[in-house]
Amino acid sequence: MLAEALKECGAIKFGDFTLASGKKSRYYVDIKKASTNPRILKIIAHEIKEKISSHSISADYIGCVALGGVPIAVAVSLETGLPLIIIRKEVKEYGTKGQIVGEFRPGESVLMVEDVATTGGSVLKAIEMLRGEGVVVRYVIVVVDREEGALAALSKAGVELIPLVSASELLES
Repeated sequence: MLAEALKECGAIKFGDFTLASGKKSRYYVDIKKASTNPRILKIIAHEIKEKISSHSISADYIGCVALGGVPIAVAVSLETGLPLIIIRKEVKEYGTKGQIVGEFRPGESVLMVEDVATTGGSVLKAIEMLRGEGVVVRYVIVVVDREEGALAALSKAGVELIPLVSASELLES
């Protein structure tokens, strides 16, 4: 159902693209087309909640990397009742100058949600930052796994990547 919804809303584009990882690709997953659509965002949040249950994941918080993961994490937070933690990609130069938004305590656990995973680089940086604060991160649930190394990279860091949809599923005719 989710794969079809992503295709229907135009989230899968074909052409020549450069991804956040720097890799070149013949297709692009514009997950913002889905995460800004309330009907599809609700499907994503529901499917993530189902994965939490089916994988017996226990977490104190839902976490994400700004900006792409924010609507997804907010929807999952509302669906599960778990508080939210947002990790900025860069330190802001004003206010508290913090990179982590949200209250947490060392020893607590965060389930990270991600929009699209290619190499896993952005979410790994966020995980390292959280772990540096004493937070436990064992799982990342991603809407789309491009199947280009994120699974192995996260596994090496002791984190299980759980995709809702794989690129191979999306690219099937």
